[in-house]
Amino acid sequence: MTASVLVLNAGSSSLKWDLFAAPAFSSLRSGMIERIGEKGGALDHAAALAAVLDELGEARPAVVGHRIVHGGRTFTGPALLDEAAIAEVERLVPLAPLHNPPALAGIRAVAERLPNVPQVGVFDTAFHQTMPEAAARYALPAWCEREHGVRRYGFHGTSHQYVSRVAGDYLQRTDGRDPVELNLVTLHLGNGCSAAAVAGGVCVDTSMGLTPLEGLVMGTRCGDLDPAAVTYLQRAAGLSAEEVDRLLNRESGLKGLCGENDVRRVLQRAAAGDADAELALDIYCRRIRKYVGAYAAVLGRLDGLVFTAGVGENAAEIRRRVCEPLAGFGVTLDAAANAARSGEVRRIDAGGPVAVLIVPTDEETEIARQAWSVAGGDLAAADA
Repeated sequence: MTASVLVLNAGSSSLKWDLFAAPAFSSLRSGMIERIGEKGGALDHAAALAAVLDELGEARPAVVGHRIVHGGRTFTGPALLDEAAIAEVERLVPLAPLHNPPALAGIRAVAERLPNVPQVGVFDTAFHQTMPEAAARYALPAWCEREHGVRRYGFHGTSHQYVSRVAGDYLQRTDGRDPVELNLVTLHLGNGCSAAAVAGGVCVDTSMGLTPLEGLVMGTRCGDLDPAAVTYLQRAAGLSAEEVDRLLNRESGLKGLCGENDVRRVLQRAAAGDADAELALDIYCRRIRKYVGAYAAVLGRLDGLVFTAGVGENAAEIRRRVCEPLAGFGVTLDAAANAARSGEVRRIDAGGPVAVLIVPTDEETEIARQAWSVAGGDLAAADA
């Protein structure tokens, strides 16, 4: 029977899963269970996993890989989820109270139903732990970091790692460029948005920080903000800490600026002459360009600009608004290539010194690959 890797992405009320053949990492089956813990849905994550295993039948995985949002400073790569690692994921819950607990529920459910199957954690923060301290530390007293872990961790790391590797491989095949020498800025643009500066496949800076709130303008998150705005709003508007948190994370970004968090709707409204939507797009794209320019300075040279995720892969107008004003950085855009729709890796620049690429992200495949790299080798050796 073909060895397989089961990838689980557990949310508070959902369980997304994908079964991959190993080591080819082709998807065999996938699905999602929603409304966990709600009326009419699975009772809990253990029940959801049981439903997944029932659907898989005899196709039991050799390895289970879990997407875990926060790995703190401890996890700099994928990790076998033994008792010590699970305890560390639990310790990090205060840094990701909405995300790490569902992952832990999924881990416990697998341990109960598949006790002899190795489990591997793949962390959204891990790829960014190569950032130098100058990029990772805030200008706060040392005790804030030492006693409370207040530093920049970054997120979307699995996506940034995947697309930067794929972009490097693509440019090596097409241009003969050594991936180790490439300086890339990768832009993960979806409802959540982040940028990363990647030198030779290694992250040296990223836009998200202690939480996914910092950095780019997003669907409902404000991104960078004068921190004094928080205390001002608490005093002036009488908002509690919880109300400010909701305001910045759920009611800001594009939604706060024009009432829409879906970029497609914002683009439609702007095209129809809506001034609020046009301003929202200007702010959104200006922030992206600021980060591209900043990361070009951090890297010292910009070789490639990579767009990925739902907006990055599909919104040609957003790419145009980001790229055209960056001509002074060597960024060009082929209008026809930019407008074409494709699910493939492709280059859309007009032959300038900076390669502009669209790389469809595939976090599930990346999780499967990393999980197999940790546990699959031992399994293959045991079978030999």
